[in-house]
Amino acid sequence: MMTCQDLAARIEELQPEAPPRDVARLCLLLSNMVENLDKLFDDEQLYEAWVRAGLRLQSVTDQHAAMTEDLETLALSNPDELSQDDFFTLFRAIKVQSRVLDLYVGQTVTTE
Repeated sequence: MMTCQDLAARIEELQPEAPPRDVARLCLLLSNMVENLDKLFDDEQLYEAWVRAGLRLQSVTDQHAAMTEDLETLALSNPDELSQDDFFTLFRAIKVQSRVLDLYVGQTVTTE
């Protein structure tokens, strides 16, 4: 059975220059995306899961960056003059933040 230490060692083999924080982050993301960690003993399946995790993280990171910019603009506006679009921006921000949290908590992200 693959442990977190096993997975971290595999990641460090494939990316020896990775800082410990990135290795830990990848361990968490991969363990949340793959139901059976033992599959990650296979190089091909590890690589495939790694690519999926990277793409998903990049997508959510891009959404988060765009939403952060929108929120910073919104924060500079007068709260008494918020429009309906401003409220939709707030709701989208909550949804994006939820996606980021889901990646790390592992809810609704798990794939086989």
